[in-house]
Amino acid sequence: MMEGSITAKEKKENKLIIALSVIIPLAVAALFGIRIESLPRLGFLPPIYATINGLTAVLLVVAVVQIKKGNRELHEKFIKVAMTFSVLFLLMYVAYHASTDAVKFGDTDFDGIVSEAEKLAVGSSRYVYFFILLTHIVLSIVVIPFVLFTYVRAARGKFELHKKLAKITFPLWLYVAITGVVVYLMISPYYPN
Repeated sequence: MMEGSITAKEKKENKLIIALSVIIPLAVAALFGIRIESLPRLGFLPPIYATINGLTAVLLVVAVVQIKKGNRELHEKFIKVAMTFSVLFLLMYVAYHASTDAVKFGDTDFDGIVSEAEKLAVGSSRYVYFFILLTHIVLSIVVIPFVLFTYVRAARGKFELHKKLAKITFPLWLYVAITGVVVYLMISPYYPN
């Protein structure tokens, strides 16, 4: 069968990927607004999931280096670990937000409100933070189908399609992983002790 032709099984996989690409962000958005009072406060999670984002970025770069060296097996292993880390990040992120009030950038007195004085104190870094956060969030949604389609193409042995998609997926996923760390570093001074 030619690499470009699509089987019935692949059509089902494509529908599943599209469904997951819609369901995951909707579920995260729905869960984001839910506070589960019975959960212990999980305020220790942000530095852990930020570290996982950083490790994901490193894994992605190492995976690309490995495939450029022709080591397909190691490339695949690094990508699988990066995918696992991304799922772990997502689970921890949802758990944190389900158990703990969101931290606001610039809230130096930790009262949950960013006053005009606090906005003035952080100045233009506030705009930089929100730009990075917004692009991080939007691209974290956009990258889901790219990651899944790219992975499935390789798993099916459709390496030319995989390679074409990977040229888009890699920079998107890398940006999301790196900006996850940057967002954490920028907001971390505003976490209450």
